[in-house]
Amino acid sequence: MSASPLIWPLLVPLLTAIGLLFLWRRPSWHRWVGLAGAFGLLAAGLFLLRTVMTEGVTTATIGGWPAPYGIVLAADRLSAALVAVAGLLGTAVHLFSISGVDARREAYGYYPALHLMLMGVCGAFVAGDIFNLYVWFEVLLMASFMLLELGGERIQLEAAIKYLALNLLASAVFLSGVGFLYGFAGSLNMADLAGRLAQRGPSPLSNGVAMLFLLAFGTKAALFPFFFWLPASYHAPPAPISAVFAGLLTKVGVYALYRTFTLMFVADVAFTHGWLMILAGLTMVIGLLGAVVQEDLRRVLSFNLVGHIGFMVLGLGLFTPLALAGGIFYTIHDMIDITILFLIAGVVHRETGRWRMESLGGFYDRAPFLSLLFLLAAFSLSGIPPLSGFWGKLALIRAALAREQYLATAAALAATFLTLLSMAQVWEAVFWKDRPAADPEPADALRPTRWEKVFQMTPIVGLTLVSLAMGLFPEPFFRYAEAAARGLLEPSAYILAVLGGTP
Repeated sequence: MSASPLIWPLLVPLLTAIGLLFLWRRPSWHRWVGLAGAFGLLAAGLFLLRTVMTEGVTTATIGGWPAPYGIVLAADRLSAALVAVAGLLGTAVHLFSISGVDARREAYGYYPALHLMLMGVCGAFVAGDIFNLYVWFEVLLMASFMLLELGGERIQLEAAIKYLALNLLASAVFLSGVGFLYGFAGSLNMADLAGRLAQRGPSPLSNGVAMLFLLAFGTKAALFPFFFWLPASYHAPPAPISAVFAGLLTKVGVYALYRTFTLMFVADVAFTHGWLMILAGLTMVIGLLGAVVQEDLRRVLSFNLVGHIGFMVLGLGLFTPLALAGGIFYTIHDMIDITILFLIAGVVHRETGRWRMESLGGFYDRAPFLSLLFLLAAFSLSGIPPLSGFWGKLALIRAALAREQYLATAAALAATFLTLLSMAQVWEAVFWKDRPAADPEPADALRPTRWEKVFQMTPIVGLTLVSLAMGLFPEPFFRYAEAAARGLLEPSAYILAVLGGTP
């Protein structure tokens, strides 16, 4: 099989970043060359998605070394969908950045770093062995750190140090887990490890290794109690950077949990997935309790992001076909809707110069259409029918009830109520109440030009249409999620595709 469907999502952002570095002295060109690269990544992701839907699991070996010894790339329905969504969000954020990122950041490498981060994200989604998954995590970590500190403002540097320190600690735990896993099982290829670990069966050592990976991936996914780095850092950079971080970075951690805890660590499901369910419930409730007490708009959204990671991991913890399908559907919904909310928050800040909700107000009178888009995304995140967030939550709650997991069900319902409460607080404070009369507009508040409005609104409207399609016409999306869930629960096709039919 041709390797091109898997190579292009990595090659396109890499070549785009290299081309932008050659154009270092022409930063005004970065916008348009980078935008072409973003559309190229979207096309590559859709091509990979089509290939996987028509031909099944797609693999490629690098350097001619066969599995399990060589570097393997592999994409099933879950991987392909996430690569396609990464291309969609990368394109949307790139469009928004044309009006949302200042010239100084553009001149110091914003667009090359963005494309290197997208390459790292896509590489993680298609990595076929556990060590190369670690390598791709480090690629996106370096690029995201550069994006976070770009501009050199004090708040950014403080946030970047917290972000880097905690993620490097998680990477050290990840690498330790890789070492223990190789010493224990004698392989790093994930498909090969699936067979080796299944033969060994449950043991305290395999459970201990699984907990190392849960600690590493849970930190990167912002699971409780490892989430505190996220609200301490995502509020610092400009809105496009916060938006792409929210949409993609934590989802790489969620994907790594889904991949390893359906393919490799399934010998003692009661132990491993029981812990996943407990952490998911705590993440939902504590993350969203944090959201309702915040006064900064970005922190409200950051804590909502944390809380909704719990819904995604709950599907994995329940470990049934319906639960996994609901978790996959909800992950894709959240990637889109949380990006919309962060982008709209960026427009609010650009036009008011404020993030504190007590200083905001009256934005509905200023921008009623944008306010409506915010309301749609907020209702979707809250699980209001028939929007996309409702269908994922409904599947997860049904799956929890079917397994008689009533505490998990209660946590999901409580988190849904807290999401609605936090979004209602934002709506009332930012959009509905009157603007404080005695509070003059800051000097850094800007009125966008007509073209800037086009670059702001196009990605927000486009992502909203995708979210609405998932909500109003959920059947094809949910059927795809069900097929992806079956592939995770019955990974024989993935294993045979990667290993070429060898035992």
